[in-house]
Amino acid sequence: MAKITVVGLGPGHAGLITRESWALMEQAEHLILRTKIHPTVAALDEAGIQYTTYDGFYEEAADFETLYRSIAADLLKKAEAWGELVYVVPGSPLVAERTVVLLRDMAKGTDVAVDIRPGMSFVEVMYTRLGIDPVEGLTILDALDIETLNETPAQSLIITQVYSQPIASDAKLMLMELYPDEYEITYIHDLAMEDESIRQIPLYELDRQPDLDHLTSLYIRPVQANKAE
Repeated sequence: MAKITVVGLGPGHAGLITRESWALMEQAEHLILRTKIHPTVAALDEAGIQYTTYDGFYEEAADFETLYRSIAADLLKKAEAWGELVYVVPGSPLVAERTVVLLRDMAKGTDVAVDIRPGMSFVEVMYTRLGIDPVEGLTILDALDIETLNETPAQSLIITQVYSQPIASDAKLMLMELYPDEYEITYIHDLAMEDESIRQIPLYELDRQPDLDHLTSLYIRPVQANKAE
């Protein structure tokens, strides 16, 4: 039976890649990265680990859902041909990684097994930096999915991948339907990296930040938490 092993690159610092994931990447005959655009990829290069990426797919896809489905389909095709491969994603395979969800679903009924290994995501680092206990309740959404919020969350909200000014602008407008324009939010950039930046900004200034990219996230406290203060 063919097999795809999925591992994560951690949140941005090579020291946060699990030992298991590193060993699997070192030993893989066929190693494929969803994208090379991630800080920890430099550690793979330094170690001489050979890989290919799906970066070329980004230029051809009409939208992200089409892109992710194309990647999942190609992984299954390659696994059937090669017998085994290791697929590598940014962060953790189980947190905000659409290709892994699609891959797992599309593999059902095929002769390809999908083995997803645990890894550290940015949220574990965020818990530490901000003193968050997720047991108290937490909602995590991709910036492109904010429209799914029909009402102001009663718990803390994390928005991931606020990767460009247009995305930030759209997110701001949607969030301003749920929170006051001047509501204080936590802007997080390059978490776990040397130039990490965590700062408080009013919601209306979200799309004016100079360092928006794929490593930008937001943390928004529930309204009642601010009122209690």
